[in-house]
Amino acid sequence: MHCCAPRSDAPVHGPPTKKVLVEGRHELVTEPALHVDVPLGPGTFVMGDPFGEGHPADGEAPQHTVTLDTFHIDVTTVTNEQYARFVAATGHRTGAEVDGLSSVFHMAVPTDSPDVAGRVPGLPWWLAVRGADWSHPAGPGTTWEDIPDHPVVHVNWHDAQAYCAWAERRLPTEAEWEFAARGGLSQARYPWGDDLVPQHQDQDVHHCNIWQGSFPDANSRDDGYLTTAPVKHYPPNGYGLFQCSGNVWEWCNDWFLPQYYSNSPLRNPPGPKIGQGRVMRGGSYLCHHSYCNRYRVAARSWNTPDSAAANVGFRTVAH
Repeated sequence: MHCCAPRSDAPVHGPPTKKVLVEGRHELVTEPALHVDVPLGPGTFVMGDPFGEGHPADGEAPQHTVTLDTFHIDVTTVTNEQYARFVAATGHRTGAEVDGLSSVFHMAVPTDSPDVAGRVPGLPWWLAVRGADWSHPAGPGTTWEDIPDHPVVHVNWHDAQAYCAWAERRLPTEAEWEFAARGGLSQARYPWGDDLVPQHQDQDVHHCNIWQGSFPDANSRDDGYLTTAPVKHYPPNGYGLFQCSGNVWEWCNDWFLPQYYSNSPLRNPPGPKIGQGRVMRGGSYLCHHSYCNRYRVAARSWNTPDSAAANVGFRTVAH
């Protein structure tokens, strides 16, 4: 049973154009760029946990040197507005929409709501909510249009892959994700350094959206948010990437096997051919040191590819 997210059993680098009718004549106008990304690599880094803080079953060891070819990675996770453009263009229905319900954190929806179908077994802080999906993040009565710059959620691995196919991009490999998330820092704990909440002029400076307080019923919201935050709310890492720790889990392309680091290729590791599920990286707004210290940059987790929840999203890459 996954503690953090419940489970169920050609790149666009520049703004596209289109013709519109302006005062009786057609003119080319620029649309907003679908993706803003940064080129990284080729490069070599040390992958894995340098502090021995990982959950043994997650397989964050042994540390090993990895070399990657050049790739381009999104500076943010895919937003609600971006995903809405995909749905409008394709008519795609997510797994949550087909199922008719998805998992929402209990403090984000009234427990007496008629839309609550019940609690997720073994994870009582998760409510199965009818009508919760990417366009209704907390269920009926909520809409993505209120938070267009927040990460899209309630998307399973297959939904993320469908988006990538439409956008002519792909999900990052786990190695690409960690290289990018580190932001050029060698073996640091977080994308910004080793201190979770650095101080500046005697003031705490939050760099990520995770749980503060006593999980799962008391959140002080010192970082400003109970659930998702806008994708550019906190400072970016050294490569210009935002929120590689916290906010939402990010799907990677790889299958997950805890022992993979012991024999993974040293160059462009693609991940194992089989696994328990698909890799997720980065942690989410529900991560807390008391039970899920997985917002560290080396931390690994996984879920089944048909699973979706209110704290799982993704970012994309291209060559």
